[in-house]
Amino acid sequence: MKSHLKFSKQKRSGIFLLILLIIIAQLIYHFVDFSDDEVVAPNQEELNVYRQEVDSLRKVAIEARQPKIFPFNPNFITDYKGYSLGMSNEEIDRLHQFREKNQWINSSKQFQTVTKVSDSLFVEISPYFKFPDWVTNPKPKNYSKNSFQNSNTPKTYAQKIDLNVATTTELRKVYGVGEKLSSNIIKYREKNGGFISEAELSEIWGLSPEVIERISNQFTVKTPRKIITFNLNKATRDELVTIPHIDYEIANNIIEERTLREGFKNIEDLTKVEQFPSKKLQIIRLYLFL
Repeated sequence: MKSHLKFSKQKRSGIFLLILLIIIAQLIYHFVDFSDDEVVAPNQEELNVYRQEVDSLRKVAIEARQPKIFPFNPNFITDYKGYSLGMSNEEIDRLHQFREKNQWINSSKQFQTVTKVSDSLFVEISPYFKFPDWVTNPKPKNYSKNSFQNSNTPKTYAQKIDLNVATTTELRKVYGVGEKLSSNIIKYREKNGGFISEAELSEIWGLSPEVIERISNQFTVKTPRKIITFNLNKATRDELVTIPHIDYEIANNIIEERTLREGFKNIEDLTKVEQFPSKKLQIIRLYLFL
């Protein structure tokens, strides 16, 4: 150990100098501030540009999260739809009570009158209202009064036009039937292979009961398409589900009710079946007999 710790005078001086330099470096590191005292102020114009970009991106993100509203017919607003639009329960109930009377809203102003929604909400949602063509594009007013009255006067069976051969031009002579609705009638007829009865007009979207009545005054089904009909008191579940608007659950309910009653006495008794679509009875009864 002694041989390792024995230094000459020159070596001891070198070690002492090295230690001194280390101490001086440590003191300079701890007590001397090397930071730049001059702080450069940011460019205000560039800062404003960045702020505007951030604000615009934030606005786009907020708008993207907002639910989108698509055009809709205000006559068919459900509870959920009304709630999502910002309507109160009272306003939604007023609309439903109005529709239960078999009345239709035909303008934005009438919607506010019926529901009594606030002006601010009305201004927000009314641009999305979409009414049927016969409301927004009524027949031109250059029709003479006599021709209008004649087109709505009920005709005899012989005078009526067969609905299964009627053209769009003939259908558009009925007040309330425009280009779109007459086209929908023809498309329904072609898709199903013809009409069975005028009652099927209720299946076509956009036709109000008043317009259907006017069509029935001028047209009738003289060549109905052939369909399979079933005895209501003998039809099986698999036969019943082939009828429009009847699914397996309703078919089972019909059979249960039929068993309890020991057979139906008339077709109208179906309205007492649980979950039966009573509003579609006129269509369903076309496929049944007793």
